Amino acid sequence: MTESTSSAAIHLRAAHAEDRDRLVAWNQAMAMETEGKPLAAETLTRGVQRVLDQPQRGFYLIAELDGAPVGGLMVTYEWSDWRDGDFWWIQSVYVAPEARRRGVFRALYGEVQTRARRAGAVGLRLYVETENTRAQATYAGLGMARCHYHMYEAEFGADNS
Repeated sequence: MTESTSSAAIHLRAAHAEDRDRLVAWNQAMAMETEGKPLAAETLTRGVQRVLDQPQRGFYLIAELDGAPVGGLMVTYEWSDWRDGDFWWIQSVYVAPEARRRGVFRALYGEVQTRARRAGAVGLRLYVETENTRAQATYAGLGMARCHYHMYEAEFGADNS
């Protein structure tokens, strides 16, 4: 799971318990940067820990440059009865500012795509803020296409508002 870039090798690995606080901090930074939304650390810590403890919920990948963690993402699963298979949802994407535009997300995405195909998933999905045109261009450049669905939600008792 190593991808080479022009300046350094990107090493990819599964997240482990020692990454929890880093993943929490990255999620908080991403939410503030993309939505101006503060996330409650206690709730987020419990949420990250559940994924680490319960692999049926999903998994996290960590990208390292020169041995230092610089980014990561989470994958969760959505069953599709229409396709008789799982879509893998890419979520909680974060790359540290100093590591951006160095192929970190491309490497993470490639690893998720490889794992998803190997596991028999029917496709990959993610959602992106409507104003985040840079991310949208990145996803399109990787071969993802904007779908025709709109997303709606109803939150219940969320303390992350």
